[in-house]
Amino acid sequence: MAAGAHGRAARRGAAAGDTADRALSGAGRAGFTARGVVYVLVGYLALRIAFGKGSDEADREGALRTVADGPLGRVVLWLLVAGFAGMALWRAGAAVFGRGKDGKPGKRALNTGRAVFYGAVCWGTAAFALGSGGRSSSDDTSKDWTASALGLPGGRYLVAAAGLVLAGIGVGTAVRALRHRFLDRLDTAAMGPRTRTAVTASGVAGNTARGVVFGAAGAFAVTAAVRFDPQRAKGLDDTLRSLATTPAGPWLLVLTAAGLLLFGAFSFASARWRRLS
Repeated sequence: MAAGAHGRAARRGAAAGDTADRALSGAGRAGFTARGVVYVLVGYLALRIAFGKGSDEADREGALRTVADGPLGRVVLWLLVAGFAGMALWRAGAAVFGRGKDGKPGKRALNTGRAVFYGAVCWGTAAFALGSGGRSSSDDTSKDWTASALGLPGGRYLVAAAGLVLAGIGVGTAVRALRHRFLDRLDTAAMGPRTRTAVTASGVAGNTARGVVFGAAGAFAVTAAVRFDPQRAKGLDDTLRSLATTPAGPWLLVLTAAGLLLFGAFSFASARWRRLS
């Protein structure tokens, strides 16, 4: 009798665990979808800037304004809020219940940071949907935070360290993209040959473009620290615009913008094929 009761309890516990895993996986897939929408729009806005056809900021605020101005804008905004909440929840779950490689202390810490980040993105998107956000661009926010940090004791070194970390993340992101490391997280066996080729191409181009943006933003932060000038710091929009002033001209911005658009497509693929549990 006792053994039977124990077995039933174990089965109920396993069923509850499976339900929780499915719920977290669903939350993660919603999050990747929301991320894809925002990156597709950022890439689109950046392409318009590159060809001189747009003045909206190519950052998350600009993407949200584009959504708000579209059909069913308010509904889509709240769907994005739910998606980013799901991403934060999934990242938090990975930090707490991490298995395999995600169970290592470094991975837990990384997922904790990502959970906090997406929680902030969710909060900011909700504020925008309620009409109380969207007053500051990523550029203004970056300059304000840099100015505040530079005002602290040792602030110059703090900003420089943050810039170096961001630049390092950018380089690491690009290197992993070129080595196809992102495929380790995807269920490629469930893809057809053409689908896998398309997903691989979008992953390489998209993650490399993100690496370029992170690296450039980090370099600007280091410059702001060295020159003790918060105006040298740049958010996503200013970082992208600065690419058009390089010797490559607007074509570097075109390539990066197309890469960000493809990263949005890769995010949709992640929502479908990423292993989340």
